[in-house]
Amino acid sequence: MNNILYKVHDNLYVNLTNRCPCACTFCLRQTMDRVGESDSLWLAEEPDFEAVKAAFAHHDMDDYREVVFCGFGEPTERLNLLLQVAKFVKETWSKPVRVNTNGLGDLINARSIAPELEGLVDTVSISLNTPDRDAYLTLVRPKFGGAAYDALLAFAEACTHYVPNVVLTTVATTLTSEQEARCAEICQRIGATYRIRAWEG
Repeated sequence: MNNILYKVHDNLYVNLTNRCPCACTFCLRQTMDRVGESDSLWLAEEPDFEAVKAAFAHHDMDDYREVVFCGFGEPTERLNLLLQVAKFVKETWSKPVRVNTNGLGDLINARSIAPELEGLVDTVSISLNTPDRDAYLTLVRPKFGGAAYDALLAFAEACTHYVPNVVLTTVATTLTSEQEARCAEICQRIGATYRIRAWEG
């Protein structure tokens, strides 16, 4: 099954885990089992480094612009493996590396993880979803409760010191123009880029 690595557009995505501390009301995996050119993103078991490395052997890396850590779980749930694979990608192909995350890696790993991304990750894309803490809790339903939103913003700001590109995202048509303006202000304050992404689902 093609469920560890899969192609989306001209990027190669890495699916390390199905674990996630959130139960987002809009999560794609509630209604589908695949994204892009994947068979199924549900993992029978979590891959180790050797399994991920073997999966790369089936791909011509010249075909891909970027390697993206994003699957049916939160990639920072397996931070050590993420960093190991990112180092492998950098040393072997010098490809840009992106991490798509819910931004709760500090809470997941019980430490500030941004310094560990330096030199290995080129872009961190964080799902902000909304400028409102209460709305965030309703939409995302994180197991960490009220601490989650502030932790997300703290992680994003910390990443600006270690990662070249830090992006906070919301989904097009889900917010008012006033809410989007508030998201843009948050990004400006912490030094991140604001991106309104298209809904996929």
